[in-house]
Amino acid sequence: MARRPRGFKLLTLNTHKGFNSFNRRFVLHELREAVRGQSADVVFLQEVLGSHAAHAVRVPAWPERPQYEFLADSIWQDFAYGRNAVYTEGHHGNALLSKFPIVHYENHDVSVGTHEERGLLHCILRVPGSGLDVHAVCVHLGLREAHRRQQLQQLCELIGTEVPSDAPLLVAGDFNDWWLRANRRLQACGLREAFVECRGHLARSFPVRWPLLKLDRIYYRNARIDNPQVLSATPWSRLSDHAALTAEVHL
Repeated sequence: MARRPRGFKLLTLNTHKGFNSFNRRFVLHELREAVRGQSADVVFLQEVLGSHAAHAVRVPAWPERPQYEFLADSIWQDFAYGRNAVYTEGHHGNALLSKFPIVHYENHDVSVGTHEERGLLHCILRVPGSGLDVHAVCVHLGLREAHRRQQLQQLCELIGTEVPSDAPLLVAGDFNDWWLRANRRLQACGLREAFVECRGHLARSFPVRWPLLKLDRIYYRNARIDNPQVLSATPWSRLSDHAALTAEVHL
């Protein structure tokens, strides 16, 4: 029988559409090298561009492929993209890169009104040697508390209807939870947060150069999480306005 894997590494990052803080510099190529250097097996990305006609003309070294494909390259054989915000020049959303097969994915629209277009990208990963399908949800919630309240409810409903109660589940991304109210709501769905469980507190992830706000999270269920880390030092401090988070996942 195939051995169960000892574990795999997760990374989550709001990519800021491939630009550094204040949009001063296009850093997607450097970002790809930094993500590669972490040897993550599953990568949750928020604010990743699918296309942008104006940037493609104006920005040197703009990739011919969508940003999520450029970042995946030959390292992450499978990827999924959930288009959320659509505008004249192009569109952006959430993406998931995986070294494991993605056997199914669906993007769930959780926009409230027309002010902010948001989605929950739900993927099912088949992890070789484990006999298990891992459910992964990439999250980027709204800036308004009232919107986040509704979106968290929709996330819990998604988990309740589409994720088996005994299946391993990972939920990661940018929750924009300024007031730290998401934990209590998500505990009702059986979720635990990696940094709270391992470090006793949520991770400070924004702004990346002086992390004060606890906006980015890694939640999980029916798994074990070890060694959660905040990546905010160089080179990460030059690659987005958010810090990246990583953790080891054991099934």
